[in-house]
Amino acid sequence: MKCQSCGQPALVHLTEIVNGKKRENHFCQECAEKQQLLKQQDLNLTAILQSVIGQHVGAQVDELARLTCPSCGIKYMEFKAAGRCGCPRDYDVFRVPLLPLLERIHRGVRHVGKIPPHAVERATVLVELRELRKLLREAVESEAYEEAARLRDLIKDKENADEPG
Repeated sequence: MKCQSCGQPALVHLTEIVNGKKRENHFCQECAEKQQLLKQQDLNLTAILQSVIGQHVGAQVDELARLTCPSCGIKYMEFKAAGRCGCPRDYDVFRVPLLPLLERIHRGVRHVGKIPPHAVERATVLVELRELRKLLREAVESEAYEEAARLRDLIKDKENADEPG
């Protein structure tokens, strides 16, 4: 985008809604300053971060603003701004606010890894075997020996089918 005043690359993008109609303006730094569009209090990064974080963690904002890792000294707000932890201990120190963030981003809070495409079938068989062994243990513990024998044979068949021949 170019500045609509002078043609330089636009760095400031202003969107206004007037009488229900959207109007976009694009200015370079110099033209935006001339038109007094940039005011220091409007660009207070800490206030912006607290506002954004507040949408996700509600009443904990003040507490989070004071949260600091004792190992590396990074503050929670610095982590949010940079998007990176300072040390491995940060995951424990910032656990409460990180969990909803990880859930939203990754749709889970437990790392399960990735499986190469050529190994998907083998991984599926291993998961099935693990589940069958668990059921076998439970059947033996509950003295359901016929079910245990059936599960044992099923496990043996799956293991033999999985071996290269």
